[in-house]
Order: sequence, then C-alpha cells, then structure tokens
Amino acid sequence: MRNLSPILVTASSVLLLSSQAFNPLVAAPDTSLPSDRRPDNIIELTQIIPEIVLDIRYATAHNFIGRPIPGYLAPKCLLTQEAATALAQVQRRLLEQGYQLKIYDCYRPQHAVDAFVAWAEDLDDQRMKTEFYPNVDKQHLFRDGYIASKSSHSRGSTVDLTIVPKPAASQPPFDVGAQVSCEAAVGERFADNSVDMGTGFDCFSLLSHTLNPEITGEARDYRHLLKGLMEEAGFENLAEEWWHFTLRDEPYLETYFDFPIR
Repeated sequence: MRNLSPILVTASSVLLLSSQAFNPLVAAPDTSLPSDRRPDNIIELTQIIPEIVLDIRYATAHNFIGRPIPGYLAPKCLLTQEAATALAQVQRRLLEQGYQLKIYDCYRPQHAVDAFVAWAEDLDDQRMKTEFYPNVDKQHLFRDGYIASKSSHSRGSTVDLTIVPKPAASQPPFDVGAQVSCEAAVGERFADNSVDMGTGFDCFSLLSHTLNPEITGEARDYRHLLKGLMEEAGFENLAEEWWHFTLRDEPYLETYFDFPIR
C-alpha cells in the first residue's frame, strides 16, 4: 500500500441499522422544476474530469438486481456542476498520491428507484443474494433501510465511488454463475480494481458502515482517506455506506428528477 496522507476522523462508530439513517431524503419533491427535464447544470462528469474511471453498475447486469436498470440508457455519470467541480478537487488530491477516483453511480432517475422498490417486493427473485445480501433476509430490506422509495441520487448531487490506483488495473467480466459474497476478503470476492475497502460495492451489510471497527488495516485507512478528502471538498458521507457521498450545499434539495441517462 502506498503512503497515505493522514486523515483524522472522529472515533464515533455507527453500528445500528436505522431506516431514518439510510433515508434522510424523503422531503416532498419541489414542484417548481419539471422532474422529467434535465437542467442545464446537470452535466456529464467527463466534462470536468475527462480521465475519470467509470464503472456504472446499474447500466449493466452486475448489480443487486442482476440486470440493467430502467433509466440507465448509457453508462454515464451525470452530476450537478457544483458536485462535479467538487469531485475534481478530490481527484487532484488523489493523483498527488498515485491514486484516482472510480465512479459506480451518480444521478439516478426516480423510475430506477421505483424499479428497486418493485424488485425488493418480489421475494422470489433471489438471483443476486450470494454476492450482494448474503446475510440479510430480502423481506427485511425496507425495514433495515437498504431500499427506500426516494434516493438523494435523484437530486443530482450524490455519487457512489471508490479509489483505484493510477493506472487502474483491468477487472474481469462479471459472471452471475460465479458469485462470491461481497463480505468475503479481498482476493476472494469479485476482483474489482478498487483498493481494498473491506467489502464490495453495494454490499448490504453492517461491514459496509464506513466506521465499522471490524474493518481494520489498509481497508480502514482507505475508507478514512476517501471520507476525509470528500468531506474537505464539501461532501457528506452516508454512515452506512462507505461509497456514498452527497454534496452538502446541493442545489436541488427537494427535487427528485426522472429524466433518463442517455
């Protein structure tokens, strides 16, 4: 592991699952903007960071549903200009240390969120359980806050991301028949080209909590590095997901957009 700049974090650890903690985003939509029209200041991240590494999982079958998600018509990252500019600051800091960002998800149409809800209600569909929710009963996904009817992603200033070396290594294609638990050790779970963050992306698990004390060593250091740099740039981490960050001063606080990603 390369030397990491020291990032101080609080000692408080967040270990209780809470539907409120997972879903602080249920304000009524702002009707002053048409939710099905893309505003001018929601842009492709590549306009700000041309070299950004994209792994837009919901445009593929490698996600907790197991098929491309409605609304993801192209594997692009769309974000507000404000969020994209703030991410560029994080990218610059990481490049100084021999790393870079990789993006899993950005803006998410509301009808994609609706597809998540419909999937969670279909208890017979368990095809991706082995990798994404190996120790969670699907009937409890709503209760435990893993699935909700609204997402901050639909407001355009939330991003799911990780750290990868520069240059990023290649990663194998996803094979649904060779799933391994997202909680498994690095080297055993899917060979994502990310540094070790302690779990895979979108892992429905207590181990995904950013400050879970069971995550130690390099994985803990990398989580703290990402969290520290993102907070310096104006983002706030969702305590239950090490990969999930929302711009504090997001411009569309109460608007949940529903235009497709093209």
